[in-house]
Amino acid sequence: MKLVRNRIWVMALLATSLLAGCKKDEPSPVEDSENLTTLKLIFTNGGVSTTYAFKDLDGIGGNAPVIDKINLDANKTYTVAVEVWDESKTPAENTTTEIEEESFEHLFVYTPTPSNLLTVTRTDKDNRNLEVGLKASVQTNAAGTGKLKVVLYHQPPQNGTPIKDGTAKGSTDFEAEFDVTVK
Repeated sequence: MKLVRNRIWVMALLATSLLAGCKKDEPSPVEDSENLTTLKLIFTNGGVSTTYAFKDLDGIGGNAPVIDKINLDANKTYTVAVEVWDESKTPAENTTTEIEEESFEHLFVYTPTPSNLLTVTRTDKDNRNLEVGLKASVQTNAAGTGKLKVVLYHQPPQNGTPIKDGTAKGSTDFEAEFDVTVK
């Protein structure tokens, strides 16, 4: 009986030391999602391209963003290509390709103010034939000044149903506003 009791005592001591030696697995560090800091709009007309950028390297709050003023000619049609960058990393990371690959979840919405300053038409589509907005056509009207707001929405399907419509469903990945002069 004493031998059994000693074995139980030794087994309990051994089990306790094994349990004390085991640590919970530390969670692996999670890679932060990209930090979208820069939006570039590349306007092309007549073979001439001009790039306008909105850069907010420290994110919302902090320092004010650096924003190029968009200057366009009146009564012209421009093609526009969009690039989105994470310039918080070295080297900077162009995240445009990732947005293209996940185009079924992304939508760029362009809002000019006043609304008659220019007309923006998205010209690219995802694999479900829904607009994306990485490429667009811009038709300027008469000379004037105003603003162009560009919002990148992340709108993944919900329950298998597409919701890409530019409303508040989903989340805002990036928002920029440019001053615009049409001359």
